[in-house]
Amino acid sequence: MKRFLLIILMITLSLASLLIGATSLNTDVFIISRLPRLVSLIMAGVGMSISGLIMQQLSRNKFVSPTTGATIDAAQLGIVIAMVMIPGATIAFKTGMAFIFSLVGTVTFMVIIRKITFKNVVFVPLVGIMFGNIIGSITTFIAYKYDIMQNVSAWMQGDFSMILKGNYEMLYLCIPLVMIAFIYANHFNIAGMGEDFATNLGVNYNRILYMGLGVVALVTASVVITVGSIPFIGLIVPNIVSLYKGDRIKGTLIDTALIGAVFLLACDIVGRIVIYPYEISIGLTVGVVGSVIFLYLILRRKNYAS
Repeated sequence: MKRFLLIILMITLSLASLLIGATSLNTDVFIISRLPRLVSLIMAGVGMSISGLIMQQLSRNKFVSPTTGATIDAAQLGIVIAMVMIPGATIAFKTGMAFIFSLVGTVTFMVIIRKITFKNVVFVPLVGIMFGNIIGSITTFIAYKYDIMQNVSAWMQGDFSMILKGNYEMLYLCIPLVMIAFIYANHFNIAGMGEDFATNLGVNYNRILYMGLGVVALVTASVVITVGSIPFIGLIVPNIVSLYKGDRIKGTLIDTALIGAVFLLACDIVGRIVIYPYEISIGLTVGVVGSVIFLYLILRRKNYAS
């Protein structure tokens, strides 16, 4: 798929997103609701897709992402801890806690998979899902204990319906983080070939590894704190791009960003028109579509291997 077509498709879907709604479009609705929602969709789609691409490259596994690498689950735990520590915590404090926990959770997952001898392409993300479920259980326990389960549920399911001017600006963190990904794209490629190979080429493997995981953790924290958990997008979009563009990050970053934005915009529009004038949360629509594509990717790789 050519980039020009992707850009045209993204512009078309963006215009559709601005026009769809239960209320008539006027200046106030446009500035306060529709435009912030559109910007949030694009930045979340771009950020999570590139985060998945970085994780897959650094882990050398196509089925690793913030969803299957416990990054999102750890970010949710960080938010709950912040809410327990300071009930009236600011968004910045919650984001900071989500970043710290998501970074620790992602690094822990990377350490675990390094210790695994049998690194089957499907087995590794299953380990990440189990690790994420353990973290999720801890999150649920703490939420029940401190009677904040209803608040926590808001971060368990991604939803753009409450995005308004003044409560989405944390997503602007994705812009400099995506720029870092572009600048260090070749370094991530080299680091993905292994520590010995990277060292021989003069690349500081650990620094690039932690830089990449830091980008992933901060993007995930900003998305989770703003719109909640969005599954699969960081998993399936990089795989779709790699089918026709290969695995070189420098050559796939732009396509990954565009397809990530297009995919999230399309799922959001579907969720808004299926039961119009009501809407289905983005977490549900992405989860349904993403799970089908994920299953196809698994079966496709198994058939190709056999």
